[in-house]
Amino acid sequence: MPSARAPGRVTIIGDHTDYNAGLSLPMAIDLATEVAFTPEPGSFLVGVESDQFPGGSFEVPLGTAAPVPGEARLAAGLLRLQPPPSGGTLRVTSTLPVGAGLSSSAAFAVAVLLALGHDDEPLALARACQEAERAAGAHVGLLDPLAIAGATEGHAIAIDFDTLQTHQVAVPSEAAFVIVHSEAPRLLSETPYATRRSECERAAHVLGRPLGRCTLGDLSALTDPVLRRRARHVVTECTRVREAERLLGQGDLVALGQLMTEGHRSLAVDYRVSVPVVDDLVDDLVSRPGVLGARMAGGGFGGCVVALCRADSPALEPAAHAPRRAWRVSPSGGAARLAT
Repeated sequence: MPSARAPGRVTIIGDHTDYNAGLSLPMAIDLATEVAFTPEPGSFLVGVESDQFPGGSFEVPLGTAAPVPGEARLAAGLLRLQPPPSGGTLRVTSTLPVGAGLSSSAAFAVAVLLALGHDDEPLALARACQEAERAAGAHVGLLDPLAIAGATEGHAIAIDFDTLQTHQVAVPSEAAFVIVHSEAPRLLSETPYATRRSECERAAHVLGRPLGRCTLGDLSALTDPVLRRRARHVVTECTRVREAERLLGQGDLVALGQLMTEGHRSLAVDYRVSVPVVDDLVDDLVSRPGVLGARMAGGGFGGCVVALCRADSPALEPAAHAPRRAWRVSPSGGAARLAT
């Protein structure tokens, strides 16, 4: 019975830069999704079972492009990319909350493809996940699957989305992270995510190159104030990625925390992808003893906040955030097949 595990991810710095040929510094976390495939020779149906799905389970027919229900579209796209030799059952278990901005969808996609035998080279795997997500109607970038597929335990992964080159960045052992759910659900298909991408494409067209390759000085050519703000976030976020990598190398967690909070303000004000409940949660967290900085996790519009803390901070205790859900996390290794 082939099976695979794929972690979730949070971004230390570098959100909404991937589809702008910019820089990002995410890390995989030790919350994860596991998928096991049990083949049923002679069957042409693949059942997908998980207690995280609204209906509990659904079936996808193999070898057809016939329409499937919305909740089955991603699985159908993955099965078209990596068809098993027969039908069977995909059993999914996960500690990742859905709709929280922790890449549960990408973790599911990566784990399914690995369980079905896909090439485990990170970039090839990430591109296949992106293709399946787009076929399901989610026009996502490569950040989530590439971070999940290419992570190394104890490290963040620096990604240049212009060249698609990556390298590992050690996270000091004294850096401690807690994720707190705002309890505002997040579904990119129901948010202005596509609008933000379109705004960036319009700004890049005016400037003549992707925003991730621009400087602040270039932005004077943008006469539309909305496009200028969107571009300013991307340019300054890429600068923050470079600075965050330098600070991690120096072990300067205080400055890194301040940089994370600064990045959240940019996402909230310039990029307008935050919501009041998330902004309030960031403010609450940074006011707590031992919390060095906080920012929204993932694409925004709800979901979770990730906070960088000192190792002795009371905020690391999940119960300190009740009734909100919270998880203490560490930099995790990337996706992998599991021994059977």
